[in-house]
Amino acid sequence: MGATTIGALIGAGIDSLSGDDGNADGAIIGAITANVLKIVVPLAVTYAIGWAVLRGAAELKDQVFGEREA
Repeated sequence: MGATTIGALIGAGIDSLSGDDGNADGAIIGAITANVLKIVVPLAVTYAIGWAVLRGAAELKDQVFGEREA
């Protein structure tokens, strides 16, 4: 099952709890949210890993060469 399908099912399930209308709009919102998260989460993880690597490289440089005052 794809992330879009799972997002649609979860959105429909959450929307059906309100009981005021059909659950099609919840399925659409869930599918859109799943597709957005498929893009945003990998970008955030990549950014966090890149930041940690750069931070670690700066710390390593400071330990090897000593801190330089600006």
